Amino acid sequence: MPTTGNPVLNLSVFAVFVLITLYIVYRVSSRNVTASDYYAAGSSFTGAQNGVALSGDFLSAASFLGISGGIAAHGYDGFLYSVGWVVAWLVGLLLIAEGLRNTGRFTVGDVLAFRMKQRPVRAAAANATLVISFFYMIAQMAGAGGLIALLLNVTSKWGQAVLIALVGMVMVLYVLIGGMKGTTWVQIIKAVLLLLCVTLMSVFLLGKFGFSLSAIMQQATENNQLGEAVLDPGAKYGFSAMSKLDFVSLALSLVLGIASLPHVLMRFYTVPNASEARRSVVWATWTMVIFYLCTLVIGFGAMALVGTDKIAAAPGGENSAAPLLAFEIGGAVLLGVVSAVAFATILAVVAGLTLAASASFAHDVYANVIKRGNAEPRREIRVARLTAVVVGVLSIIGGIAANGQNVAFLVSLALALAASANLSTILYTIFWRRFNTTGTLWSIYGGLGSCLTLIIFSPVMSGAKTSIFPDIDFAWFPLGNPGLVSIPFSFLCGFFATIFSKREPEMAAKSAEMEVRAISGIGART
Repeated sequence: MPTTGNPVLNLSVFAVFVLITLYIVYRVSSRNVTASDYYAAGSSFTGAQNGVALSGDFLSAASFLGISGGIAAHGYDGFLYSVGWVVAWLVGLLLIAEGLRNTGRFTVGDVLAFRMKQRPVRAAAANATLVISFFYMIAQMAGAGGLIALLLNVTSKWGQAVLIALVGMVMVLYVLIGGMKGTTWVQIIKAVLLLLCVTLMSVFLLGKFGFSLSAIMQQATENNQLGEAVLDPGAKYGFSAMSKLDFVSLALSLVLGIASLPHVLMRFYTVPNASEARRSVVWATWTMVIFYLCTLVIGFGAMALVGTDKIAAAPGGENSAAPLLAFEIGGAVLLGVVSAVAFATILAVVAGLTLAASASFAHDVYANVIKRGNAEPRREIRVARLTAVVVGVLSIIGGIAANGQNVAFLVSLALALAASANLSTILYTIFWRRFNTTGTLWSIYGGLGSCLTLIIFSPVMSGAKTSIFPDIDFAWFPLGNPGLVSIPFSFLCGFFATIFSKREPEMAAKSAEMEVRAISGIGART
């Protein structure tokens, strides 16, 4: 039975969105002259605008396609991603937003290197940003592959690979043309469209079942092999001690990872002061509360009206739940609109990631390590754009390799990397005056290296039917998410490396300045 509707209509809606947003990006970015304009939009956005853009930056294919699919397949356990990601913003609000905005300028490396030895710390921060962004982009491109396969009924791997490459090329265009200002407006437009889309779908579904969520869930249990078990914990996590431990590891990564993502942290520099940075997080949090409540309705709605078996058999697997539901309730037109919004979600998030990665390399490595702080702004921006192209190509290759994986799960790996490499380092830098360069390097590389190693030798890569390489087995780490081990390990690395290394008395004045700036905002860069 056909489920893709009208491919011409689907692609037409998407093409209209791309053309309109590219025009907006071009118009608002015509004044990208300085590095501040390109990286931080001249700090010209309000807290409300940046908050909506923050939600747009994070509400990715993992949120829309992955979580909806996770709920449709696993019920309660699929919704746990939503809970973790909403709670996670409290970490950013209470611990990071204000200090980061007051002490940095463009990138995470600005904060970490403020009172440390510049060159090694900036290089380490840039390396971490590139690795984290790459993993996060793999998830988005994998989501693009599944969505394209569903829309155009492209079942061959080669066909999906070509289309993933096209999506990646459009994404790079946003960054090359727009910089942070253009990307921010794309995020705002996308967030508004996404919220309208999921809200209207949720209201329609609730109306269809007499505005009773219980009625939706009751019918959903009849279309899932597990029956009423999907309404309780344990459908995916909880049948064994190891799966329970895997869930704890996943939860830790979800809650601690968001406040460590480079493209999210970079957004705090687009507002004029720390007060607006805090407002940004409040706006983003409420936006996501609304969104994730809607995904609960959409996920169980897909289970009720489409059925878990049909979702699993569709191109894209679990990631197809929301588009299939759209076709079920609104036909080809609604499928075209939902698919266009999903495409916009992928493009906008990957554009933000690409910008963060390219800014980190150009600003931290090129301008401050290679040129020792003497780079010309125009040349620095040119390096950032070249880096964006390279990062785009690598993300396309990674997305092709990971095509078919649940994108919410892939994002959880990126969050584990972010929390392992960045969280301990940022918190120590802002709140611990004794913290030094040696501790910074050990914290970043210890967390990043341990997390990468455990991912490579986990069931994610090999040894299981759902692995990226299912036909070989070199896994020895039993957990699917390494956060339970790598995040505490990064804190320990930073602590012991600082305690057992020499003090840096020459950094005492900088430490005092950073403490005053982080708390009060006095002397903060604009």
